[in-house]
Amino acid sequence: MEIVSSSVYVGPNIHSRRPMIRLTLDLHRRAETPVRDYAETLLPPLLRELPTLATALTETGEPLLPRLREAPDCHLGEFLAHVALALQIRAGAPSDGAFTRPSVREGHVEVLYGYESREIGLEAGEVAREIILDLIAPEEGADEGEIAAEIESFERFASRRLLGPTALALVHAAEARDIPWARLNEASMIQVGQGKYAKRIEAALTSQTSHIAVEIASDKELCARLLSDLGLPVPRQIFVRDAEDAADAARDIGYPVVVKPVDGNHGRGVAVDLGSDDEVAAAYERAAEQGSGVVVESMILGDDHRLFVVNGELVAAARRMPGHVIGDGRRTIAELVDQVNEDPQRGVGHENMLTRLELDETAEALLGERGYTPESVPPEGEVIYLRRTANISTGGTAIDVTDVIHPDNKLMAERAIRGVGLDIGGVDFLTTDITRSFRETGGAICEINAGPGMRMHIAPSEGRSRDVGGKVIEMLFPPGTPSRIPIAALTGTNGKTTTARMLAHVLKMAGHVVGQTSTDAVYIDGNVTVRGDMTGPVAASMVLRDPSVDMAVIETARGGIVRAGLGYRYCDVDAVLNVTSDHLGLGGVDTVEELAKVKRLVVEVAKDCAVLNADDEQTLRMAAFTEAREICYVTRRADHPLVREHIRLGQPAVVLEQGMNGDQIVIYAHGGQIPLIWTHLIPATLEGKALHNVENAMFAAAMAHALGLTLDQIRNGLRTFDNTFYQSPGRMNVYDEHGFRVILDYGHNEAAVGAMVDLVERLRPLGKRIVCVTCPGDRRDEDARAIADKVAGHFDEYICHSDDDPRGRTPEEVPEIIRARLIERGVEAQRIRIVPSEEEAIETALGMARPQDLVLIFCEAITRSWKRIIYFDPVEKAEPVTPEALVAAGGFDVPEGYRVLSDARGVRIVPLD
Repeated sequence: MEIVSSSVYVGPNIHSRRPMIRLTLDLHRRAETPVRDYAETLLPPLLRELPTLATALTETGEPLLPRLREAPDCHLGEFLAHVALALQIRAGAPSDGAFTRPSVREGHVEVLYGYESREIGLEAGEVAREIILDLIAPEEGADEGEIAAEIESFERFASRRLLGPTALALVHAAEARDIPWARLNEASMIQVGQGKYAKRIEAALTSQTSHIAVEIASDKELCARLLSDLGLPVPRQIFVRDAEDAADAARDIGYPVVVKPVDGNHGRGVAVDLGSDDEVAAAYERAAEQGSGVVVESMILGDDHRLFVVNGELVAAARRMPGHVIGDGRRTIAELVDQVNEDPQRGVGHENMLTRLELDETAEALLGERGYTPESVPPEGEVIYLRRTANISTGGTAIDVTDVIHPDNKLMAERAIRGVGLDIGGVDFLTTDITRSFRETGGAICEINAGPGMRMHIAPSEGRSRDVGGKVIEMLFPPGTPSRIPIAALTGTNGKTTTARMLAHVLKMAGHVVGQTSTDAVYIDGNVTVRGDMTGPVAASMVLRDPSVDMAVIETARGGIVRAGLGYRYCDVDAVLNVTSDHLGLGGVDTVEELAKVKRLVVEVAKDCAVLNADDEQTLRMAAFTEAREICYVTRRADHPLVREHIRLGQPAVVLEQGMNGDQIVIYAHGGQIPLIWTHLIPATLEGKALHNVENAMFAAAMAHALGLTLDQIRNGLRTFDNTFYQSPGRMNVYDEHGFRVILDYGHNEAAVGAMVDLVERLRPLGKRIVCVTCPGDRRDEDARAIADKVAGHFDEYICHSDDDPRGRTPEEVPEIIRARLIERGVEAQRIRIVPSEEEAIETALGMARPQDLVLIFCEAITRSWKRIIYFDPVEKAEPVTPEALVAAGGFDVPEGYRVLSDARGVRIVPLD
C-alpha cells in the first residue's frame, strides 16, 4: 500500500466545497481485500487510540463502523481516509469529510479527506498508512504500544504547526461573521479580510496596534510612571542595576516586594512576596536573565486578575490562580501533577487552552519552602502551589469574573489601556476583592500587556466563556463595514484572457484598483507583478492579499481547478464563456462533458450573478447548478427563444442586435432595454469584424454591469480597450507597418483557430493569405487534425511548425500531422512547408509576404514572436529585379553602381553593396 501522489485543494474543488487532501493510493495486492477481512486486527487498537472512529459517518451520512465490519466494497483506501481524519481530530486540528473515488489506473484509488493545516493533513495521511500497514502486517511493523507511540509522535508534529488558542479564537470569530481569513506563516499571524479591507493579526496584536504603545507596555518602569501620572493605582517601583542596588531599593520600598524584568512577559523571571535581602538578590539574577533591566516594586496583596480591554471597552475579566494541585491524602505531589496533566485541555506551551504543570526547579524550590518534595503526600484539601505567579502559560487556571467586577475597576482598566494607547490590552490587576472598588481595597495595576492571551477568557476553568475573539474582529470590522472585495471570476475554453483584460480595463477606467490573474501574469492596477501562467489558486491568493486592490478579476483555468481547486470560497460574479474541446486527455478529463463539469465549479460558487453563454450548449446547462441570485445570459442571437423568455420575465441578458448602422450590444435589465454600444466603436473588434471579440466584449459588459458599473463607465472602458500587443499580448495583435498585415494570436485549439480564420474571411485581404499553424505537443493527434481542418482551404500558403517545447514529441511530429491532414482536405502539397522552429517559421512567413498580403501567425512564445514581427526588415528579405526585366517592362535603364529591389515597400533603386 503506497501513496503514489498527493494534491492539496485549497478551496472549493470538483470533489467538495471545502479544502481537501487527495492521495492517489496504490493498494497493490490488497486492492481486492475489503476492510472487513482485517476488522479484528485493525479496529480494536485504533478505536482505543482514535475513539472518534466509533462515531464517524460515511460520505452518505451512514455510521462508518458497520460498513467497516460488513461491506464487501469497503477497501483500505476508504479506511485510511477516516483514520487520517481521526488523527487530525485527536491532534487538535479537526476537520470533516472522508471518502474515496475510483482511479483511472487499476489497483489505485483516490483517497480524499478534509484538513485544517496543509502540513498536518498530509502527515496524517502518511501516518495513517504506516499504522494500517503495521497492524495488518505485523512481521513488517510494530506492536500496539508502538502504534500509540506513532500517534503521540504525530501529535507532537501537529502541535508545532497548530494555530494557538488566541489565533484560533480569532479565526472562528471571523468565520462566524463570514469574514475571509488566511494564515500567513508557520506561527499565528493571520490575515482577515481581502484586498484593501484586509487586516493582519498576530496573537492579540493587530495591524492597527500602535508600535509606540507596545513599547510603552513592554517597559515596566515607563508604563508604571505613565499610569501614575494619569492618577491610576500602581505599586511604588524602582529601576535597579545590580543585586546590591535591588536590595537597597527593597529596603527603601519596604518588604515584602516584587522583583521582575523591566520588559519580560508570560511571568518569566518574576518573583513575588520577597522578604529579605538574600531573596531579592537571588531574584535579581533570575530577572536579569529574562530582560534588559530589572525593577523592584512594592508587593500588593490580593488575587491576580486579568482585565481584557478591546477598543477602549472591558470585554472580559478573570481571576487567575497559580499552577497548583490539591492534596487527597493518598497520592504524592508528582502523581497529582500527572493526574492534572491528563486533562485534554492542557498542552505544552500555548498550544492548548491550559498549560501542563511542570515539576521543575522553580516548583521544587517552592515546595521546599513548605518542607515538601515531589514525593510528599499532602493532606486532603491542601492547595499546593507550584508557581508564585498566576500566568496561564505556567500552568495557572482562571475563573471568569466579568459579570461581578466593580464599575470603578472596569473604568480603571479602560483608562489604563487608553492611556498606554493600545487597541487591545490586558491589565494585570491585584486586589483582594474584584467586586469592590480599588479605592476601598487598595488594589493596583501591576502590569499592562500588549497582545494579551485570550485562552483564559475563551475557556476559563470556572465560569462563562467570553467571545473576546469576536470583540476583536468587530473592532477591526464593525458591523456593516466591508471585509471582502468584489470578485469577478471567469472561465471557458476560449476568450477568457481577453475578456478578463477587457473587464479589468473597464474597472480601472472607472477608478478601481484591479487585481487580475491571467494566463501570462498577475496584474495589480495594470502593472505586472509575477509573470507566468497565473490562473490557479496561488495567483488568486496574491490578488486577494494585496492591500491596494479593491476589485479582483480572476481568470480560472481548467488546470488550476483540477490540480488545486479554487483560490476563493465564492465569487460575486462569474462567467463561463464557452466549453469546447481542449486539453482533453489531461488530468483525468477526457470528454467535453467532463471538461464542462470542471469549469462548472465557478458557476456553483457564484453568489450574485452567473453570466452564461446561451449559444453554447454545455454552458447553457450550467444554469441548473448555480445558487447565484440571478442569471445573465449572453447571446449573439437576438431571436434566441430561451433568452427572449428570460428577458420577458424581467431577468438580465446581453444581446447582439442588428441595426441600420451595424451590430449593437444591448443590455436587458429590470424589465428595460438599454442600448450599450455599436460594435464597430469597440477597437478590439476591428470595426466589428472580429466576432469572437464582440462576444468577449459582451461578457465583459455583462460582468461589469452585474458589478454595479454605470453604462457610461462600461462604454468608456470598451471604447478605450484595443487589441494592441501592449494592452492584450497574444490576442489578435495586428501589425500593419510592413505594407502587409500581420495578425499574431496565441490560439491553440480548434475553436480559437476557427475564430481567427473567420476574422480573416471577414477582413477579405486583397493579396495572398499566409498562415503559420501549430498545435501544442501535449494535445491529441485528433486535436492537431481538427486545427488543420479549420485552416484548410482558407489560405494560399501554409507553414507548419512546432512550439519550442514539443512536450514529448519530436519537433517534426505535430507539423507532419497537420501537413498530412491539410493534404487530405485538398490543399496542394507545394503550398505547405514544414519549418519545425517557431522562430524560423515566422521569419519564413514574413519573408513570403508582399504588399496587400495577410499573415496569420499562431505561436506560443508571444513576446519573442511579436519582436520578430516588428523588427522584421523587408529590405533584408527583398528580391532583386533584373535590369533586363525593367527594360522589357518599360525601357528603364538602371544607373551604373545601383541595383533594383522589389519588396513590401514597392520597387526602388538602391546602391550596390
